Amino acid sequence: MKINQFLVGDAAKIMRDQIPNNFVDLTITSPPYDNMRSYKGFEFDYKGIFDQLFRVTKDGGVVVWIVGDSTKKGSESGSSFRQALYAKDIGFNLHDTMIYFKKGGLNSGSLKCYQQKFEYMFVFAKGKIKTHNLIKDRKNIHTEPRVKRKRQKNGQYKEQIVAIKEYGTRYNIWEYQTGKGHSTNDEVAFRHPAIFPDQLAKDHILSWSTQGDTILDPMCGAGTTCKMAWLNQRGFIGIDISEDYINNICVPRLNIYDWEQH
Repeated sequence: MKINQFLVGDAAKIMRDQIPNNFVDLTITSPPYDNMRSYKGFEFDYKGIFDQLFRVTKDGGVVVWIVGDSTKKGSESGSSFRQALYAKDIGFNLHDTMIYFKKGGLNSGSLKCYQQKFEYMFVFAKGKIKTHNLIKDRKNIHTEPRVKRKRQKNGQYKEQIVAIKEYGTRYNIWEYQTGKGHSTNDEVAFRHPAIFPDQLAKDHILSWSTQGDTILDPMCGAGTTCKMAWLNQRGFIGIDISEDYINNICVPRLNIYDWEQH
């Protein structure tokens, strides 16, 4: 299977026909949200995609599924939960349920609800997770050494002085400024109706993969996952059912960064 390429067509079918078993280290993708955006009239089969993702993902590999829900007649769709539970049903472990919090702008599913500012980032692992380079950029308020007490079998406590580092592991709520001038500097990306920030993709790539790994986005849209994989010395495979998105967004966007599809 050739890497560093874009493919046009139905994601489940392309994965089934072209990607071998246990081939992909990490998938980062964001499916259409209950028709909340127009994607050239295309729809997607999340069950078929998850079935193929489980097959093509290496043992210990990860799938990051970024998704939200629509609100209709006062009720949220719950599609995100149905998709997550299906992934578990077919064998994925739900390694973490993370939150993508959007700073700036207002998003409201209903004027009778609180302003909606987040999406889910479900982190699935195929078996025991292989790579976990947790980002440590949360500045600790207190850095002085502290006493850690551990109870022994005889009931007595053993005390140990523990050093506190300046930075700790970040929480699983990730905040990003969104919109033009924030999500990306690539003007061409905004031809797509819904993109996630470059930094979000980079943070997941650094967290769950290493250099030389293969990164997949089966609904690559504006090509954000593929761009950040390329810039961080990973191989990528981008699939989208829209030839327009591939030819007029993804390819010219990657070409900005000295990539050329052969």
